[in-house]
Amino acid sequence: MVYDCVIIGGGPAGLTASIYARRAGLGVLVLEKLYEGGQLANIHAIDNYPGMYGIDGNELTEKLVAHARVYGYDQADEEVMEIRRGPDDVNVFTVVADQNLYEARTVIIASGAKPKKLGAAGEEIYTGRGVSYCATCDGTFFRGKDVAVIGGGNTAVQDAIYLARLCRNIYLVHRRDKLRAEKHLADAAMKLPEIEFIYDSVLEEISGNGTVEELRLKNIKTGEERNIGVAGVFIAAGITPDSDFVRGFLELDGGGFIITDERMRTSVPGVFAAGDVRTTPLRQIITAAADGAVAADSAGAYLDM
Repeated sequence: MVYDCVIIGGGPAGLTASIYARRAGLGVLVLEKLYEGGQLANIHAIDNYPGMYGIDGNELTEKLVAHARVYGYDQADEEVMEIRRGPDDVNVFTVVADQNLYEARTVIIASGAKPKKLGAAGEEIYTGRGVSYCATCDGTFFRGKDVAVIGGGNTAVQDAIYLARLCRNIYLVHRRDKLRAEKHLADAAMKLPEIEFIYDSVLEEISGNGTVEELRLKNIKTGEERNIGVAGVFIAAGITPDSDFVRGFLELDGGGFIITDERMRTSVPGVFAAGDVRTTPLRQIITAAADGAVAADSAGAYLDM
């Protein structure tokens, strides 16, 4: 069987793509290595998805999956290992999964990305309970409270600047003696009285009673340790796209994200990318869903050519 469209990833981007593709009459297969909804189900609370204020990840996942199933699609819990042409028809792609091979006339990659973790003690325990990897997503939950941002690059400094609008005090903890962020961002952060810079320091432990209450930091030059009281900690160590399976097949940027145009078209005609796996200025549930809609529309237009 040759599908009109194989969608790799069952998160907001992939499920939205399936809705739009099925509404256009395309035969669709969704491949998701985790479970339908992807990482969305791990989010404790969501307050910036329009019309869904205060919903948690599990509930929004259930709504997205139920909506997508109204239109119907084939689904398999498999990890994709490779995409290649043919072999017999250059207009057909072979999607190599860990259990089966699937053929498709178009492919939408919506495999997402995951935050890089520090491995600090307590990080896993308090994820979703004060530990966050997205200031834009979760900052409002800490309005008027003290928080910390771990990192010194552009993302960390942008997070600290954003949080300064909401939080009482922000501790920006960086392992080096100066920020790695671009000068204009660093200068903007240094002008904000809410931000305190803690240099030459790393996060050793996160502790609390059900939720984050305290961080233990270590100065890497002196070995001195200090504790700071915070209600939340935002870890900005970067994110890793799930794109290894297309390395060498599609054009990627320096961070491994798939390069697309505004129509979600990749460097290979007939292959599209949507959501966090692609190069984009904002990675949010709503932007992933929007990408999925555009990708499905573009796939349909490609098939009509």
